[in-house]
Amino acid sequence: MIPIARPTMGEEEKELVWSALESGALAQGARVRELEERFAAFIGAPHAVATSSGTTALHLALLGYRIGEGDEVITVPFTFIASATSVLYTGGRPVFVDVRADDFTIDPNQVEAAITPRTRAIAPVSLYGQPADMEAIAEIAERRGLAIVEDAAQAHGAAIGQRGSGTWGAGVFSFYPTKNMTTGEGGMITTSDPAYAERVTLLREHGMKVRYHHDILGYNFRMTDIHASIGLAQLTKLPDYNARRQAIAARYDAKLRGVITPFVRPGVTHVYHQYTIRVRERDAFAERLKARGVGTGIYYPISVHRQKPLLALGYGEQSFPVSERLTEEVLSIPVHPSLTDAEVEAVIGAVNDTAAELGPMTAERAVPA
Repeated sequence: MIPIARPTMGEEEKELVWSALESGALAQGARVRELEERFAAFIGAPHAVATSSGTTALHLALLGYRIGEGDEVITVPFTFIASATSVLYTGGRPVFVDVRADDFTIDPNQVEAAITPRTRAIAPVSLYGQPADMEAIAEIAERRGLAIVEDAAQAHGAAIGQRGSGTWGAGVFSFYPTKNMTTGEGGMITTSDPAYAERVTLLREHGMKVRYHHDILGYNFRMTDIHASIGLAQLTKLPDYNARRQAIAARYDAKLRGVITPFVRPGVTHVYHQYTIRVRERDAFAERLKARGVGTGIYYPISVHRQKPLLALGYGEQSFPVSERLTEEVLSIPVHPSLTDAEVEAVIGAVNDTAAELGPMTAERAVPA
């Protein structure tokens, strides 16, 4: 079976982890600070703050903008649930707008109408490795006095022109094992605002600037030096990992038939955390690929506003037709950098054979772009 993901660990990760273990400095320390500095430089942001997970990074990023009880944050329903639940953790309320069918990211044309006097921030999701239309979002946010929290959990190294994801407002990244780079588990917040960086750092560490002197109510959302050691090795490899993902994606673009391949906006660098196609009879398609030895993933099978925690809060009456249709059509195929050329060709053959059996997905059959 060719898996949908295959985390890659080498001797570099093992050596750095072992040296951290031998040092006795296991909690947040020098390795975390080094990862923060190097990741900030990689993204092109002056400041980075490491956390225990992508979800805690989202939570802290919102708290850093003082999002709280009754505040509204505009985001999308076609995403992982943490994009919305992180708003709920603060006491705020996620306000959903639909995504665009071509690139699966937030539709800026719908954002303006969703703004109310309670709106405090816009939280676009840079999905699958392609940045959301951050230039359009930034224009709205600046004009309306709103914060930006870019959920860039899947966009390590993605860019619009020369500007990287994570450099508009606050950027939030995940280092979960299947991401383009991993720390085993972890997250990062990036920002150009030193006061904001200081606040989220304070919130991350029980509200302490001086040990055992707590200035504000804070949290224990720290990364360990063990996790940071993995991340330091992975960050060195990330450009090559991304390049391999892009090369595999280019082969898929050229050779896949009978499916809708990813649309990449002009001038955008897509880093292909997932290579997501749109297909007919999606569940049957996935089963036939499995029978042919190809693993797949469905990201995501249920819109966030249809998930039980959100239904309990009264979101069930809302409708987002593009998101809801995409949940029935999207299928991610292997694109991780450890794929061999032979495996890539096997995936292409399996997809094309399955599409020939089930019928092609065309623009007419798909949700309008």
